Amino acid sequence: MDNSKELLREYLNDARDAVLYKAQGLSEQAARTPLTPTGTHVLGVVHHLAITEYGYFGPCLGRQVDNPYVQELLEIDDPQADFLPPAHLSANDIIDLYRQAVDYCEAGIDSLPLDAPAEVPWWNRRRHTTLEQLMIHMIAETSRHAGHLDIVREQLDGFTGLRAQSPNLPPYSQDQWAAQYAALSQIAKQSAAPADQGQGNISS
Repeated sequence: MDNSKELLREYLNDARDAVLYKAQGLSEQAARTPLTPTGTHVLGVVHHLAITEYGYFGPCLGRQVDNPYVQELLEIDDPQADFLPPAHLSANDIIDLYRQAVDYCEAGIDSLPLDAPAEVPWWNRRRHTTLEQLMIHMIAETSRHAGHLDIVREQLDGFTGLRAQSPNLPPYSQDQWAAQYAALSQIAKQSAAPADQGQGNISS
């Protein structure tokens, strides 16, 4: 029995769970606070992923999107629009939108075989593709942005770990993490100093 679809779904849902784990439990202000010069923030990433799921598993598969808000965003010719959640949507609203996107996409995945044809107008390569390729792409997309959330969430309040069931970090004490941070900082400082003659040359 070919369980390829279920394996892809498992990896995709693991990444989705990581996104939800990092997005919850923040104040409205913290969830909207940009942490990079390009504006990366928790709700922006979640909002982007919600719209992206709808886009790939909706129009690209010939499926109708019945959410007017999402449909309007899908039609906007602005690559940053889905990273800019509007102020009138609360953090819970945006997280709920992501959950709705996942449910919508799961229905499409359930109803179609992996080799179902798909068309992605914005792809230069593999524009004509399949559901299987969309799932693989979405695993990569979601995992990449889950990594962004790892970093910005830790900057906001020190919250770390992959998922509640699997933190994926050693159970270090605060002192152990502080010692590791200090050691890494020291290595970084040393690497900026002029190297002794011949020292650090791995080809010698």
